[in-house]
Amino acid sequence: MELVIRWGAESWHMLAESSVYVLFGLVVGGLLRVFLSPGTVARHLGRGRFSSVLKASALGIPLPLCSCGVLPAAASLRRQGASRGATTAFLISTPETGVDSIALTWALLGPVMTVARPVAAFLTATVAGVVENLIGKPDDREVVPDMRCPVDACCDGVGCSEEEHRRHHSLGEKLRAGMRFAFGELWADLAGWFMVGTALAGLIGALVPDDVMGRYLGGGVWSMLLMLAVAVPLYICATSSTPVAAMLILKGVSPGTALVLLLAGPATNVTSISVLFGILGKRATAIYLTAISVVSVLCGLGLDALHGWLGLSARAAVGHAAEMVPPWLQAVGAALLLLMSVRPIGASLRARLSGRKQEHEHREGDHAGRAVASPGGAASCPGST
Repeated sequence: MELVIRWGAESWHMLAESSVYVLFGLVVGGLLRVFLSPGTVARHLGRGRFSSVLKASALGIPLPLCSCGVLPAAASLRRQGASRGATTAFLISTPETGVDSIALTWALLGPVMTVARPVAAFLTATVAGVVENLIGKPDDREVVPDMRCPVDACCDGVGCSEEEHRRHHSLGEKLRAGMRFAFGELWADLAGWFMVGTALAGLIGALVPDDVMGRYLGGGVWSMLLMLAVAVPLYICATSSTPVAAMLILKGVSPGTALVLLLAGPATNVTSISVLFGILGKRATAIYLTAISVVSVLCGLGLDALHGWLGLSARAAVGHAAEMVPPWLQAVGAALLLLMSVRPIGASLRARLSGRKQEHEHREGDHAGRAVASPGGAASCPGST
């Protein structure tokens, strides 16, 4: 019972410290959805072996999409004419960071990691995209951007100029649409995984002695390779990985090793890797994984060296920015996140249970059908001859 109480206390503490920053990130994510035109994004990603990759890497950084959520967006960009390199870069930088996770990183991990995380994501994405474009043939397809209205898809944008479309919706309508997306669809995608990450961080805090993590993951190439082996197949989004990284640092993990988790965990998982084969092919998928692995380890080593050179303590920085938020506001933010999570998590659980029930009924139907069709089906009944 004592363990459960410690677990709950650690989880609540992590949730409270991060809540206000998560809410801020959601608001910015909703504004990006409405005011950042996907057609504009697509138009800049189809030309140039270097410029398209740099733009894709930069544009992916603020977008709040996870490793699975980014797949349909990247597939759409690819169909609209984005080069393979630009698509690869977008697939890496987008899930590795976002406005929500950047805000949360500031709250839980301090200013150095807040800067290092998007910079490392940009470098990883750029290296992978440039290598892909240099090895492969340049795309000569004409870009056909998706110009549909981001507010309510009221027009396809083809026969409607930007000047005319600006009159379709007022600023208030755009803001309401952005907030509906932020606190509806966006949080629905993040809620379950964020709560899992918070609970996992609390469990690490309650269970793991302070010296164990430092002994095996205290820094160096081998600790980062070990973290990489864990992070690559793991499904964890940028937001939910942040409290886990914060707790690992508190337990003695080096900031560079934690950075490897923050880069490799959100950008890779078994599901997304399998889908990448269909979107980009085997060669690009291999470049994707290699770039993430190599650059994340190099960035981790560089971050550890920077901390040593400046004499900084990553452990002391954990939660420092969150202290600027009054405790009562942290509690309100945490309660609001919990209330917002009830519906999407409940819907997800119901969908999973319903899917399993249908699968079970389907199996039972198959068994019954085979029993009737089998010659031995009637003979299996008691008293039959």
